[in-house]
Amino acid sequence: MNSQDSPLLKAARLCPADARTELGVGVPDVLEYLKHDEWEMALLLLEELGDAHPQPPEFWGLLADAARLMWLKSDVAWCEWRRSEARTGAFLAELRLLPAGEGGRTTSIPAGGLLRPMWDLGRRTPEGEPLLSIAGLWIEGRDPLEPGGRASVRLLPLTPEHWRHLKPGDVITMHEMRPPTGTAHVVEVVPPVGYMRDDLTW
Repeated sequence: MNSQDSPLLKAARLCPADARTELGVGVPDVLEYLKHDEWEMALLLLEELGDAHPQPPEFWGLLADAARLMWLKSDVAWCEWRRSEARTGAFLAELRLLPAGEGGRTTSIPAGGLLRPMWDLGRRTPEGEPLLSIAGLWIEGRDPLEPGGRASVRLLPLTPEHWRHLKPGDVITMHEMRPPTGTAHVVEVVPPVGYMRDDLTW
């Protein structure tokens, strides 16, 4: 990967020059690591900048491209997930799975975004039946979520317009089959990049 045309350099140029993480890391630090061909550290710092300051889908796509060049499979998955979040919006929530003895799943959910369950958002059919919506589920951290366990999660709606009425504090129900398998408390609404949080049109 050449420092002059690397995806990491292009991503750094998308960040505001004065952007900083909570620890004070900024674009100059990224450029310094790139200068010395410290690609993985530069990627890590750019991911942290993306967490601290909302970045457009293009930014996350460039990071995913760089991670592919470095054969960093988990970083590719994370950056592609964040690119989708930047494009469509997402929801941060606290998820509690039902124990297996109460009808919940009998196996753990792996960390990352491998599962796409259905969610009861309170919408109903004309006949009064629950109208379920699909969203990808990203388990934060590296540990699987065991049956009956709790975890912070990120939800990526397949049909964002079905989710626009939700706000922090709302409770939604997770389904994999007909019976519910868990409940999630919405903690934060993450709009697409370029939209305001109070903009009801997103």
